[in-house]
Parts: sequence; C-alpha cells; structure tokens
Amino acid sequence: MAINFDKALGVHQHSLGIRAQRAEVLSSNIANADTPHYKAQDVNFEAAMKAATSRQKGLSMSQTSEKHFDLAALSRQHVQYRVPNQPDTGDGNTVDMQQEQSAFMQNSLEYQMSLGFLDGKFKGMRKALTGQ
Repeated sequence: MAINFDKALGVHQHSLGIRAQRAEVLSSNIANADTPHYKAQDVNFEAAMKAATSRQKGLSMSQTSEKHFDLAALSRQHVQYRVPNQPDTGDGNTVDMQQEQSAFMQNSLEYQMSLGFLDGKFKGMRKALTGQ
C-alpha cells in the first residue's frame, strides 16, 4: 500500500509554505522601513490556503504545454499591498514598524506551530511503519 503524503500531512504542508512566504514579505517590509515610496505588502493567508487546499483536492489547473502560464510563478498572486492605518511619513513609505514586527512575531509563532503539527504527523507515520 502506497503512502499518500497529501492525505497523510493534510493542510499543514501548505500552511508551512504560505507562512514561510509571509515571513519573506514581512521581513522585506521591515528591511524597507526607511525606503522612500516603499509600499507595505502582506500575504492573504486565507486565500492562499484556499488555493492550496483546492490544489490538494485535485481541482487545480494542470500545465499540459510549455507555453502555458507557469503556475509556480503565480504563487505570489496572494501578496497584496496593505492598507495603511496611518498616513505615510511624507516620503510615500507605508511601513508601520510596530505593525510589521507584531505580524512577523505572530507569523513566526504560527510557523513553529505548523512545524510541530508536521512533526507529530511524521512521528505517527514512523510509528505506523515500525509497528509500534
């Protein structure tokens, strides 16, 4: 009997990838806090998870020709500009450092939680394979 990792790992594998992408976007915001005209971005987690889980259920488009759009390149489609809570600082920059640091810390905790869930799944699979 073959092991289907999509079924065994559930949504946690997708959650981990989306959280990693969100960490990149948030760290880019923090790094560009002093860059004039930089606009803060964020990942729409719910939309990205919905797209990932629909792919898992086999409802996604498949690429049958090299001339088709590269679906992997479209993965940034869930990155959106954030609506600022306060007016910019006068130079067009919309990064709010406190909001970015808070979002980055929360995302890091949720990333660690997703890693914990995946670790539990792998431990369960290991026990099943070894007959414990």
